[in-house]
Amino acid sequence: MSGRILCSLDELAEGEPRGFSLAGELPLELILLRRGGQVLAYRNRCPHTGINLEWLPDQFLDHSGRYLQCATHGALFRPEDGYCLRGPCAGYALEALPVVVKEGQVVLEE
Repeated sequence: MSGRILCSLDELAEGEPRGFSLAGELPLELILLRRGGQVLAYRNRCPHTGINLEWLPDQFLDHSGRYLQCATHGALFRPEDGYCLRGPCAGYALEALPVVVKEGQVVLEE
């Protein structure tokens, strides 16, 4: 299996994003979201400030539960593509990362 195993698919509940930190030469903070039968991954970095989106672990959704939200300034991002709909980075998007599910494992492709 090429790539880095991030977690088991069973560890991701539908519609509930989780944050992950990968150590290494180039540390990586990411958000995984299981939605509609697929797993989406984004770099956990606001396009406006460059900081992580959440203040508390795994707290990425706005009060409606529909959008990913930057806790610092309230920017809202569509979960399906990371596009920013509202806030100082409107029109920008979270950086998508390539992940696949192989043998029940979520794998970051390298």
